[in-house]
Amino acid sequence: MQSNNQVLAAEADCLPTSSRIKYFDMVLDHGQGAILVDVEGHEYIDLLASASSANTGHAHPKVVQAIQQQAAKLIHFTPAYYANEVTASLLNRLAALAPGDFPKKVAFGTSGSDANDAMIKYSRAYTGRHYIISFTGAYHGSTYGAISLSGVSLNMARKIGPLLPDIIKMPFPDPHLKLAGESEAAFVDRMWQMFMLPFENWLPVEEVAGILIEPIQGDGGLVATPHAYMDKLYQFTRAHNIVFAVDEINQGFGRSGKMWSIDHYQIAPDLMSIGKSLASGMPISALIGRKEILDSLDAPAHLFTTSGNPVCAAAAHATLDVIEAEHLVERSAKLGQMASTFFTRMQQKFSFVGAVRMFGLNGGIDIVDQDGQADVDATTEIIYHLFKAGVIMISLRGNILRFQPPLVISETQLETAFQRIEAVFEAKAKNQLTLPNDADAIGW
Repeated sequence: MQSNNQVLAAEADCLPTSSRIKYFDMVLDHGQGAILVDVEGHEYIDLLASASSANTGHAHPKVVQAIQQQAAKLIHFTPAYYANEVTASLLNRLAALAPGDFPKKVAFGTSGSDANDAMIKYSRAYTGRHYIISFTGAYHGSTYGAISLSGVSLNMARKIGPLLPDIIKMPFPDPHLKLAGESEAAFVDRMWQMFMLPFENWLPVEEVAGILIEPIQGDGGLVATPHAYMDKLYQFTRAHNIVFAVDEINQGFGRSGKMWSIDHYQIAPDLMSIGKSLASGMPISALIGRKEILDSLDAPAHLFTTSGNPVCAAAAHATLDVIEAEHLVERSAKLGQMASTFFTRMQQKFSFVGAVRMFGLNGGIDIVDQDGQADVDATTEIIYHLFKAGVIMISLRGNILRFQPPLVISETQLETAFQRIEAVFEAKAKNQLTLPNDADAIGW
């Protein structure tokens, strides 16, 4: 049996630095449910769910069985030329599952990135316009289109420009931007004025094809769009015949306590990108949208040899079966209340726990200094000692704890994780935590 360090050393010569966001030295061997085990046999409670791509947990028996059975039947023949039953039926199932009482179609891909590339293509084709609006703090993927839409890290723009033209990033109404004493209504009005300013000066609204937003930003820090702002944005698109699109890649499939995060706003988008947990982490994604928009392009404008792979499609069917049979959407809402109660208690107990945002089994917890400012070192200390205690949790934006366990996590496992988190918080309060030697290289 190789050690974690031996595997990492063997990998280091061939792994580009751009291919992994560094946290801690661990090599995974296997997982079951909400438990992961490394190659040395150490167990960890997973509070990350493979970046929210393992909502049904690791190696769910029904998903594994579906993969095995389909692989023995047909591993792949590209749906770009010929249909297969399992992929065809998934098209219909996803169209029926998406919000909106109108005819829909589905374009498959292999990652969330290409689903958002598809959003750009179809919005432009359907409207005959060219500008696409996205928001600061967004993570939409790493293909050239998706990375052009994103606004969460300078390393997603540094050295690789020029990026896709006519992508406009508006300021996201992040609650971290609220002024002291500013009401929610005043904050929304101020952010909306900032949104409208370009249209008064240099951005012709009649040339805007689509607007893409994460109702709840994931990698931006688990922050939700204020309801009043979302209403204004949606009505703006209706008034100007702009395609309204949402990215559900991180927040879909029950993560937020509803099937889709846009369901919190009771809005049916024109287009919706999905991926990650669609097939429990298997490489498949989709853009779901209004029939007339998805019919605005002809082949081969958006198809891929391996998109709609039948093994991945079988895994997706099994994943949706598990979500339904095990009531994972409702479970997310229920266990999310437990998590909210716990982290609110931590906020009251420890001065370094700042704002707590919880949406289902899914949230961001700010770690702050005595002046209420972001404390990156303290956050790194916390996630490092949680790792040493057998809990996988990472940071976002330097000082935000990312809480996204598999939706199948048991209440006992969740309580154990809470106990370990509180113990690390206690040690932090007593100044007993230390930074790892490579702290400056850790995190986003």
